[in-house]
Amino acid sequence: MNTLNRISKTEIRDLLGKGWLTHDGMWFYHTYQVKGIDTANRLNKAAIQSLAPIEVKRVKQILGINENHLMSFNDIETFMHDGLELTLPESVFGKLTFTSPHKNTLHWEWEKGECFAYKGIKAMGIIDEYSCGVMYRIECWLAALGIEFSMHPRPDKCLMHTTGNCTGDISIVLEIF
Repeated sequence: MNTLNRISKTEIRDLLGKGWLTHDGMWFYHTYQVKGIDTANRLNKAAIQSLAPIEVKRVKQILGINENHLMSFNDIETFMHDGLELTLPESVFGKLTFTSPHKNTLHWEWEKGECFAYKGIKAMGIIDEYSCGVMYRIECWLAALGIEFSMHPRPDKCLMHTTGNCTGDISIVLEIF
């Protein structure tokens, strides 16, 4: 019997997503050990920025989205939701909520204490100095899509650690024709 036929799509996504997140966390930890936290944070963000256009292109391709498809706020909101659902394991995606409380605004919120990076970096003992790569990835996705936006707050340090909550708003700027 074919292995892929015995395993659900969700199980496959979770296995691959968890593998990627574990690799990312171990890469960060070993970079920190060898080069220090400033270099680990800087290289992490550089890797995220380089990855985002490739990742966005692949997600658009698998979702069948062409270049002119992301024209409305609803299109952008749907793309972000669907793209994150495809790339994140359920144990992570299920802890992150995106809503739209105001026109052209995406509100994000992680369940208290449940951000995967917060938990992992805290376990490493370096949460005080960690520069958030999770929300930076979202920023880089939007930039790769050519979308003008502002984020409030714009996390640098881990919000879960510094404020007790990781929540905020992304205002999407849409051109009016």
